[in-house]
Amino acid sequence: MRSFEATVDGLMGGLRADLERLAAIPSIAFPGFPAGPVEEAHDLVAGLLRDAGVPHVERLDLPDTAPVVYGEIPPPSPDAPTVLLYGHYDVQPPGDAALWRSPPFEPTPLDAAESGLRARGIADDKSNVIAHLGMLRAYEGRPPVGVKIVVEGQEEYGSAFDGYPPTDPERFACDAMVIADLGNLRPGTPTLTTGLRGAAEVTVEVRTLDEPRHSGEFGGAAPDALLVLLKALATLHDVHGDVAVEGLRREEWDGTAYTEEEFRSLAGVREGMPLVGSGSLGERLWSGPAITVIGLDAPSVEHAASAVVPYARAKLNLRFHPRQDPQEARGLLVDHLRALRPFGVPLTVTPGDTGPGFEATTGGPAYRAALAALREGWGQEASYVATGGSIPLVNGLAKAAPGAEVLLFGAQDSMCNLHAPNERVLFSELRNTVVALCAFVREYADAFDRSTAGRTQGGTA
Repeated sequence: MRSFEATVDGLMGGLRADLERLAAIPSIAFPGFPAGPVEEAHDLVAGLLRDAGVPHVERLDLPDTAPVVYGEIPPPSPDAPTVLLYGHYDVQPPGDAALWRSPPFEPTPLDAAESGLRARGIADDKSNVIAHLGMLRAYEGRPPVGVKIVVEGQEEYGSAFDGYPPTDPERFACDAMVIADLGNLRPGTPTLTTGLRGAAEVTVEVRTLDEPRHSGEFGGAAPDALLVLLKALATLHDVHGDVAVEGLRREEWDGTAYTEEEFRSLAGVREGMPLVGSGSLGERLWSGPAITVIGLDAPSVEHAASAVVPYARAKLNLRFHPRQDPQEARGLLVDHLRALRPFGVPLTVTPGDTGPGFEATTGGPAYRAALAALREGWGQEASYVATGGSIPLVNGLAKAAPGAEVLLFGAQDSMCNLHAPNERVLFSELRNTVVALCAFVREYADAFDRSTAGRTQGGTA
């Protein structure tokens, strides 16, 4: 059995240099940002793949989205499996530059005991793109499986590419796929993500008066729209902080989860503040629902007048169990709100966008190969978690290749500050991810060989 640790260690200098090149490009595919850096990042990724021995690399241009890098390495034999590798080269905007310890698009060594780099997008998701590249270099462009590579350029903003794979299933046909847009629960803990919560948005608004009215003359009888809205929002959770909307699915979580101390640190919970809800953290974060008020239109305190508020509006974000139907979950929240009459006042409730959750099938040959590979990469058994975040393309790929096993792992970790100031990646996590990818394709190819041999022997018996 070939070991890859020494090979990958020898590649790390070049992989670090290429990661720095890629992370220095401000490839923000949001409205209002220049398209040039997005194109530059696309071209760099495509060139790196060609240099790594990928014989077929092409650009997919679809309406209303950034260009997609697509590459193929044919299977080395008719019986070899094909693995699809996914990542994205676009990044979130950096936010307030004053909150960064170094310029967000100048990859900078960490000023800590751990070895790594700080830059926007260096963990999410450019480190994972480089991890795929590292596996290809370790095999000198000739892995023991067929490879299809998909690196998109508008994942962070949202993309028309999400729904494209089912319209072109032959292009995305594979036996297994590695979705590398996440990573480990904590540094040094190999982790498979097996579930993604779904998401939906709902807007609720109240109009009670034609215009503001003097609170001294009219307050006490004139209906205050903001009080009506607040009373409605207060019904969404019970006294413990658990979601109180009937029918939203919640189950016990039996995988690995954060410790309370880890979660408090990651969430920035202030000292003395309680956590919301009951049950395990995994249940509250991954296998149960969450409703967050993400926006509120009401008079600001700074510009408040002594008047009864005539109009108020809130935008709600719902996260729901990976196996719950998105339309059903959103409909339950909408029905709950429409049934309310706070102080006798009806609410105007408008359903917004939905995104399905995802739950991976576990126990197949690719899943078993991944468990062995992660153990080889990190030297310990893998844990499994879910996440409340979403990767929209996963469901599109799963529909295009319905028989393929979907594996979610990568070089990020939950403490990498993705989407936040001072995003970072650790070289140890990148290195171990490359080793694990190398071991995965080796283990998966061997499993297919054994399966093929068994079928042949059975057929000649």
